[in-house]
Amino acid sequence: MRSREADSPRPAPLVGPGPQLTRDQQERASRQMLLPDFGDEAQRRLQAARVLIVGAGGLGSASVPYLAGAGVGTIGIIDNDVVELSNLHRQIGHQTADLGRRKTTSLRETALALNPGTNVIEHDLRLTSSNALEIFSKYDLVIDGSDNFPTRYLVNDAASLAGIPLVWGSILGHHGQVSVAWHAYGPGYRDLFPQPPDPGDVVTCASGGVLPGLCGTIGSLLVTEAMKLITGSGEPLIGRVLVYDAMRASTREIRYGRDELAPKITELIDYELFCAGEQAPRSITATELIARLESGRPTLLDVRNADEREAARIVPSIAVPLPELEAGDLVESLEPGARVTVYCAKGPRSIRATNLLKEHGIDAEYLAGGIEQFAREAPQLIESGNESRLESA
Repeated sequence: MRSREADSPRPAPLVGPGPQLTRDQQERASRQMLLPDFGDEAQRRLQAARVLIVGAGGLGSASVPYLAGAGVGTIGIIDNDVVELSNLHRQIGHQTADLGRRKTTSLRETALALNPGTNVIEHDLRLTSSNALEIFSKYDLVIDGSDNFPTRYLVNDAASLAGIPLVWGSILGHHGQVSVAWHAYGPGYRDLFPQPPDPGDVVTCASGGVLPGLCGTIGSLLVTEAMKLITGSGEPLIGRVLVYDAMRASTREIRYGRDELAPKITELIDYELFCAGEQAPRSITATELIARLESGRPTLLDVRNADEREAARIVPSIAVPLPELEAGDLVESLEPGARVTVYCAKGPRSIRATNLLKEHGIDAEYLAGGIEQFAREAPQLIESGNESRLESA
């Protein structure tokens, strides 16, 4: 249960202490409980806490085991993806034997193998504006380990409306960031990033790469911030961003405050459209594309990398990774006047590609939610395995 202690400049413990610890719980946390501020009462708060993790990828798979090991009583995991070979260099909560399995299931089993007493709840779904508030209402705190801007803004807004703190992190290349957004005590994600970046400027782990150990560094920092909030210990990163450069082995802190002119968050919006910007290209939903595939053979363009396509792809479709498309490979096989539907994993790369095609006079649109949403609605239209670089459209 959430603590009823009064608000103060420094947050009170987020969660009230639960019942007395069992002998097993005491022994598991014995080295932790030797620390100042992390004694018996703090451990009982952790045992009573309900923490939600958004994303079972690099940050999620690093965070969940530490949460379970620390004795957090209930851990929820949101993700709708499956384990792929390209994940394993950094997503250490999954193993080679988990390839093709749901990430939520794989990560749940990892947590339970470490601490069978933890209650781990799988939310095998895509977080949306329609389900976020219902899910968030069941938790005391949310950790955002997502890898795209629509989800980051959605999580911030939903946490604000639910009145719970958000611990967020991001990683790319060899840089990472960690901060806490708790609107009862300080600024939020929108105060730091009032507007999303232009889709053409967005680089992801899939397109830009990520150093594997960075996930562990940032993931462990996320868990530490969550533990501080739950127990009321230390100085949480409210109004501060910790920036880590792995190649220089350096950190720096960025302080920020509330934007008093920012509009108040009153509802959840269409975050895909919000992050696509004013020049957002036309989109098509998975449901609409399924109907189109059933009635004909639309021209589909896959702009993901080769390893992603080998793991799962919509057929038939043309494959031109976004870097090649941006370098000038504009798919000479496209028929004049054809409408092209572009897809990637979730949307950002396909938005960039669609705008690029439109600049060259090609009638293009992008698949909202990417192949991940499409695969959930029409798994029978997904293929995997080796193929030649281009399929006939």
